[in-house]
Amino acid sequence: MKMLLAGLLIFLGVHSVRMFAEDWRQRMRARLGKGAWKGLYSLLSLAGLALIAWGFDLAREQPVVLWTPPTGLRHVASLLTLLAFVLLAAAYVPGNAIKARLHHPMVLGVKTWALAHLLATGMLAHLLLFGAFLVWAIFNFSISRRRDRRDGVSYPPGRGVATGLTVVLGVAGWAVFAFGLHGLLIGIKPFG
Repeated sequence: MKMLLAGLLIFLGVHSVRMFAEDWRQRMRARLGKGAWKGLYSLLSLAGLALIAWGFDLAREQPVVLWTPPTGLRHVASLLTLLAFVLLAAAYVPGNAIKARLHHPMVLGVKTWALAHLLATGMLAHLLLFGAFLVWAIFNFSISRRRDRRDGVSYPPGRGVATGLTVVLGVAGWAVFAFGLHGLLIGIKPFG
């Protein structure tokens, strides 16, 4: 469990700097240079992600069961993860109405993904992993929306074609992951 917690602290810590230490972040970017800052950020993120994966794998070898979710929640989780993939696609497809309306669809996608997994699983390691990401995403979304209002950020209205493409890419990504990659990478087949 220590590796998982260390990975979460590093990964989510790095991804929280802008939320809680914006001035320090700006000073460090100026001092190190944009490229060096991005490199350091990326290295720490990868180290945290590797520790999360390793720690989560170790924790699953000796599972601590907290509760057994009803089977129906797996169906709810499948629908929520589908929505999470569409939100993730909305972060990257330019000019879509989802991003225009929600402003930070990736963070909402993380929140939805984490909630889905909390509903479908009842192990301690799952609670730590997905609970940490859910709490992080809640804070991140709230702070990001406040920052947008403070800075007067506006998002252009979305176009129908871009929105349709966003939904298609999100559904396709979800299908590839749910029916193939999740089993290969995580060792759990959601639909099999």
